[in-house]
Amino acid sequence: MLSLLPQAAIVVPRLHPRTRGALRAIMAEKLETSASVASSSVSFPILVNGCTGKTGSAVAEAAVSAGLQLVPISFSSTGSPGRTVRVSSTDIRIHGPSEREDVLSSVIDEFPNVIVVDYTVPEAVNANAELYCKLGVPFVMGTTGGDRQMLYKTVQDANVYAVISPQMGKQVVAFLAAMEIMAEQFPGAFSGYKLEVMESHQANKLDISGTAKAVVSCFQKLGVSFDLKQIKQIRDPKKQLEMVGVPEEHLGGHAFHLYHLTSSDETVSFEFQHNVCGRSMYAEGTIDAAIFLYKKIHAKADKRIYNMIDVLREGNMR
Repeated sequence: MLSLLPQAAIVVPRLHPRTRGALRAIMAEKLETSASVASSSVSFPILVNGCTGKTGSAVAEAAVSAGLQLVPISFSSTGSPGRTVRVSSTDIRIHGPSEREDVLSSVIDEFPNVIVVDYTVPEAVNANAELYCKLGVPFVMGTTGGDRQMLYKTVQDANVYAVISPQMGKQVVAFLAAMEIMAEQFPGAFSGYKLEVMESHQANKLDISGTAKAVVSCFQKLGVSFDLKQIKQIRDPKKQLEMVGVPEEHLGGHAFHLYHLTSSDETVSFEFQHNVCGRSMYAEGTIDAAIFLYKKIHAKADKRIYNMIDVLREGNMR
């Protein structure tokens, strides 16, 4: 997984002309081979930052399937810089943190229409966004965590186009939108109710589910008293199998959420649940977000910062 945390000043030369030429040739070939796939839709360069991770890799695969031009470069704070990762028929070269700004600048020079997709780690969110904004490259932030208020301020100050959402799954976003409408139109409807929240994700997800936080926020507007510290995080595979019911083959990639409401006299209860196995839903939603952003850029839209509800409202989901 990538971490673009601030580094000491290091002078790194730009990509060698031969490397730049090879990169251009690869991308030209990708564009030609994807032309038949994307003939009735848009096609543009897309760089997946964090494709060494499972979600990032799934997004890269989805980009190829959608006929987009996958830039054969990514970044990582782990592993050996210079290694490659195979995605579909493309070899993605992995660069280390010290090269991040120079290499990304070179990519932008070669492919000015590039859009970056970020699936890295929570502690890298703000540093990554600062880099994208410094270089003026539009991006889709799929990574959760970080200082979200600072994230939005950074993008707003830089006036860069971006889609930022803690949840990229289209159907889950639709559920969140419905919750927000209910909270707006019926504030206090669940006053006095007790809320219990459980979320289960793969063991390497360190932060609390952004989706759970968003749903809790809606319930709070509906009159429920609840602190985010009360969310039950399940990361133990044994408990996920026995208590939550996660299929064994999806222990390494799932998102199960349960919200249980009980009236003060315990005579009435409500339960909301959404379970996702695998990463395809997030990958497809992320590509929809990137295509949406590309169209907004070329339409010279006044609005610069979007979320997945904006993408859903556009009505042209794949």
